[in-house]
Amino acid sequence: MRPPTLTGPTMDTRRPEQLAALVAEAEALTRNGRSQEAHGLWERILAIDPEHASALNQLGAQALARGDLDSAESYLQRVLAVAPRTATTHASLSRLHAIRGDRDRALEAIDAAIQIDPTAWVPHVEKARLLEEAGQLRVAGLHWGNALNYMPESVQRQQHLQQLVMHAQAAVRRNQDDLAGHLEDNLSPLLHGHGTREVERIRHSLDILAGRRSFPAARPLTLPIPRLPAIPIFHREDFDWAPDVEAAFPDILRELHALLDHDADFEPYVQTPDGQPKGQFAPLDRNVDWGAYFLWKHGRRIDDQADRCPLTEAAMARAPQMKVPGRAPVVFFSALKPGVHIPPHNGATNARLTVHLPLIIPPDCALRVGDETHVWEPGKLVMFDDTIRHEAWNRSDRLRVVLIFDVWHPMLTPLERDLVTAMTGGLMSFYGSDADLGEL
Repeated sequence: MRPPTLTGPTMDTRRPEQLAALVAEAEALTRNGRSQEAHGLWERILAIDPEHASALNQLGAQALARGDLDSAESYLQRVLAVAPRTATTHASLSRLHAIRGDRDRALEAIDAAIQIDPTAWVPHVEKARLLEEAGQLRVAGLHWGNALNYMPESVQRQQHLQQLVMHAQAAVRRNQDDLAGHLEDNLSPLLHGHGTREVERIRHSLDILAGRRSFPAARPLTLPIPRLPAIPIFHREDFDWAPDVEAAFPDILRELHALLDHDADFEPYVQTPDGQPKGQFAPLDRNVDWGAYFLWKHGRRIDDQADRCPLTEAAMARAPQMKVPGRAPVVFFSALKPGVHIPPHNGATNARLTVHLPLIIPPDCALRVGDETHVWEPGKLVMFDDTIRHEAWNRSDRLRVVLIFDVWHPMLTPLERDLVTAMTGGLMSFYGSDADLGEL
């Protein structure tokens, strides 16, 4: 008696499992560059399922790679018949049409690929190449820029792509230079005769378009307040309380010199809690190369130290300082020794601005916020959003000292200030008063 033949429902039950196993094996071989071995498996898959989109797509790509354009087109068109929104298939067809010299159809196909998957970098490369060949260098520059924006950094560093990446970067730079000149010519009549403040935002926009500066981005580490503009450095003239604080500069400077003359104890500003990662601040951790002399710290007055600086404290009362129980005000003299660099970092919340009153400023000392570098001038306040990446340095051979304090962000309403205070209290009660919440 013969054994039963495996047909009908029994075979149908096994086929999906068999197909899935074949697909997994073929995909693994393809990923590992073993396309020849994968080829036979894709054909077996297609024999089981003649409309299998991945098999058709892979066989089409392989045919294209070996120059068999007719077979490639047949496979790729069959993909689109069953899966019309397959971006890689449209990209392969674009290359096929380009090889045949049909630029119009090549552009049409690559546009379809980009429409399906706008953030895939390869189609932007293909379109940039097609546009370059057509002499459309400006639009090509846009797509080279898109390709670089969407290409992961790890991919950009791959050795076999270095020539492509350098070509794209050069095309983008050339395009930015041409665009900058074009826009300057167009805007020159409107910009002429206006003061720096009146056209500052537009000038910065031109710099961004020309690749001379980046678009500033705030990144609060603990308490973000949305819908506040990311302004790196504010204009001191816009703050009505600033002249009163600046008027106290001579008194504050005298009190600072009295502290320095009597060897007042400056403590290390960076004091990372045990068990916490030190990160980029490791060289400054528990190191008085960046020292602080606090009058107020975490909302608490340091009586012995504040009593030695009554005029400084009186000046601070004229500013709209943050008042958050357990957190603010914070007022301190920040001393940076010669040759010390405070590495780039982001602050905890954009609900406040950090304010510097420069006191002792040798040459070669500066603050950078985003792409804006500011050279301190003694007695002139600097207000900035410290949630934008910033750094500072003292490249001189003398001590640099500024007075640092915080004020409320000027765009917050009184109600929002109260709510931020309550939110900060809530964060502290939720995580514990000793939790590392940054400088809230």
